[in-house]
Amino acid sequence: MLVIGLTGGIGSGKSTVANLFAEQGVPVIDADVIAREITAPNKPAFSSIVKHFGQSILNPDGTLDRTKLRQIIFHNPKQRLWLEKLLHPQIRNEMQQQIAKMTAPYCIAVIPLLLEVEFFSFINRILVVDAPESAQIRRVMLRDHMSQPDIEAILKTQAPRSTRRVKAHDIILNQSTVAELMPQIDKLHKTYLKLGNEKKNKS
Repeated sequence: MLVIGLTGGIGSGKSTVANLFAEQGVPVIDADVIAREITAPNKPAFSSIVKHFGQSILNPDGTLDRTKLRQIIFHNPKQRLWLEKLLHPQIRNEMQQQIAKMTAPYCIAVIPLLLEVEFFSFINRILVVDAPESAQIRRVMLRDHMSQPDIEAILKTQAPRSTRRVKAHDIILNQSTVAELMPQIDKLHKTYLKLGNEKKNKS
């Protein structure tokens, strides 16, 4: 099937765009959701993370303190690379397994670091959700109650906005409202249905 890799910087609106595609009946796979599933307390990745970072990385209920972990890895490139090396192969394998079971003309695979790690060989087309950096910072501050310096530290680990735009096959501009997104979603949905059906007929 046709696999659309949806990506964009933190706070660009990836989840909002993915949900709008889902409302059209399009299957959506989210790398962040899979990451949460494979780092649950009963999973092997959880044990590896606790062994590496120590018990201080846990909440009182024994789950991962994701805020603390995020602060560590985005201020320490070596630790971030260690975690990516642990999780990315597992995320990729789970995505491929889910895709193999699908029968729709196309699906959306939400991968925040698609352009930073570049090993998702099953992606056929890249869709970038683009937003001004000021809007990204404002949204994340409201959503996650993070400080601006912490958000800026994350932005520095991600591909620049200009790079994402150059590498994209398609771009959705998310500057203001959901109403602004809908015509862009509708247009791309029709395009992807056409391309997905053409791909199926060739195989």
